[in-house]
Amino acid sequence: MQINSAWAPLGAAQFKQLIEDKFYDNAGFFRYVPKFVVQWGIAADPKNNKYTDIKDVKWGVVSNTVGTLVYASAGNNTRTTQLFVNFANNSFLDKFGFTPFGKVTAGLDILQNKTYAAYGEAPDQDKIYAEGDAYLKREFPLITHIKKASLVGRPGC
Repeated sequence: MQINSAWAPLGAAQFKQLIEDKFYDNAGFFRYVPKFVVQWGIAADPKNNKYTDIKDVKWGVVSNTVGTLVYASAGNNTRTTQLFVNFANNSFLDKFGFTPFGKVTAGLDILQNKTYAAYGEAPDQDKIYAEGDAYLKREFPLITHIKKASLVGRPGC
């Protein structure tokens, strides 16, 4: 992935902090919608779900096209830790404030074809927040996880 802080500076900074804090390590891909998105970003350990919302500054710098990395949200100023990657041209999401801050530059086919997809949207996000990965392993044992997330490349993203 390549992160572009010019597209969404606060989102890029939050992402960098989350990676440095190892927030995404062992996180499960809990939502998979073919030809739409794959989503993750609830900590494997519930005590790590402590981050504050990112304030929205500017929308529409870049559209939700194939491979873009975006914070999920429940409305204005609610972006926190959950992310999704667009599997299609989802530019209709632009008007709802979903602002990309990065792009998958290699391996999109792996996300699309190797991430376990059969659970779809079945995992309950509230239960993931409450129980973390224990819930996912118990109820969705085949779910795909991120082993480790790290920063590489140029400083400052």
